[in-house]
Amino acid sequence: MNTGGWSDLISAAGSSQSLSLQHVISAMLLAFVLCSVIAKLYQVTFQSLSYSRSFVHTLILGGMITCMVMMSMGDSLARGIGVLGALSLIRFRTVVRDPRDMMFLFAALGLGIACGAGMFAVAVTGCFLLSSVIALLHWAPFATRRRYEAMLRFLVETNDDKARLEVNGILDECCSAYTLLAMREAVQGNLLEYSYQVRLIDPSYQVDLVKKLEAADSIAEVNLVMQRTTVEL
Repeated sequence: MNTGGWSDLISAAGSSQSLSLQHVISAMLLAFVLCSVIAKLYQVTFQSLSYSRSFVHTLILGGMITCMVMMSMGDSLARGIGVLGALSLIRFRTVVRDPRDMMFLFAALGLGIACGAGMFAVAVTGCFLLSSVIALLHWAPFATRRRYEAMLRFLVETNDDKARLEVNGILDECCSAYTLLAMREAVQGNLLEYSYQVRLIDPSYQVDLVKKLEAADSIAEVNLVMQRTTVEL
């Protein structure tokens, strides 16, 4: 009976890797420095409105914790299964709405894995290349689209067909595209409230659009709210 395969499996499952204190400290400090670079780039290139300081801290702490877990597992299969079972008990209920934030988190965890596995060259090179790409995508005009979108609301008399035609004419003059989102009764059914998603030809047209609508006799309470493409309404 060949016992070589069983002995190799048992050795892999229970092997322990002895790491020096200097190696542990070096790996943890490198994970901290590289993840701090990623976190700083996230802070500098952030363009949305819901900035979270705790998420920036998570990028740094997540990389360092991953590095520690990787060094704790070493080459032991049993430790890896134990860590996987322990992590399966944790329920992360924080919703990451922006896929870009998720990629930054994956980058920090990847750097932590590389540092914990002792692949310092991979970690440093990966951090440098990722930082270069992040900076390039942020400052280069790649995938940029100039859109001047807004939410338009106004009131029109219920049976005034002439006003609705006038509204369409004004929208054609000032907007490159517009879509009717909602229409409901207001003021006990005497008026109709219209809600439009509009895309202006130029940002200066927002003043002209409001003035032209307010100049119409049967249109009242014109409200135009400009929005950014990164904001969900």
